[in-house]
Amino acid sequence: MAFFSTAMSLTLVVLAAGMGSRYGGLKQIDPVGPSGETVLDYAVFDAMRAGFTRVLFVIRRDFEALFREKIGGRYAGRVAVDYVFQSLDALPPGTVPPAGREKPWGTGHAVWCAREAITGNFAVINADDFYGADSFSQLANFLRERTGAEFAMVGFRLANTLSEHGVVSRGVTTSGADGRLQSIVEQVGIAPQEVGAGLKYSGEEIVSMNCWGFTPVLFPALDAQFKTFLASRAGDLKAEFYLPAAVSAMIGPGEASVRVLPTASTWFGVTYREDKPRVQAAITELVQAGRYPGSLW
Repeated sequence: MAFFSTAMSLTLVVLAAGMGSRYGGLKQIDPVGPSGETVLDYAVFDAMRAGFTRVLFVIRRDFEALFREKIGGRYAGRVAVDYVFQSLDALPPGTVPPAGREKPWGTGHAVWCAREAITGNFAVINADDFYGADSFSQLANFLRERTGAEFAMVGFRLANTLSEHGVVSRGVTTSGADGRLQSIVEQVGIAPQEVGAGLKYSGEEIVSMNCWGFTPVLFPALDAQFKTFLASRAGDLKAEFYLPAAVSAMIGPGEASVRVLPTASTWFGVTYREDKPRVQAAITELVQAGRYPGSLW
């Protein structure tokens, strides 16, 4: 298949360091497509079609060999593939992790770990979410024209991001009339029974699913915020430096503006193992409708 090319090199940063504790395994390599494709395969395929020319995986060293073999090897010769590593001790100079801390520092930290490997505009996604072709097309179109501290976030309807098998946490956004993000508030424990007309959530709320577009201007502000976070919260052994919260904190003082890109794409997730059959059925429908080939690679 021929993919669109552009003079501007766009990098897709994939946050893949998590093992998926609720799911019960390394769900990034679990097949869901008709020819053994993973959710991540569809994201990379859509990104390539949109014009992204490089994939940068943020992973952990302890499953590097497995990830390179099962995931990165699929894309050899199709797109440039690189790796950076998120670890507990990947910290600013002079900082050490506190005794008793076991996990790295969250999604903001994962992107911070990639700072030295990125020189151009880039998108950020989770490895285990299906975002749809329109999401990547919108991000690519946005990023080709951007310099400075103007970022983007693909926004999904809350009703399209739920699981039938348990509660979810979602970053509920507020935007101005100009379509720019004003705030993100993390709402935890959202159950399907709470979403609908007359209920706690209407379902029309626009939520962040960690699908972002950035310029490298992000990194100095992210670095400053991470250092502030460590100075105030490093002693909390479960505290995490979340990317949505970091971006939201840049908006208030005018350090950045974020354009919300609403998408009609359907989001699929495998938060729980019981979600897998639904995701498989949804992808089968897209293949049958001609949106994807029966075999991606």
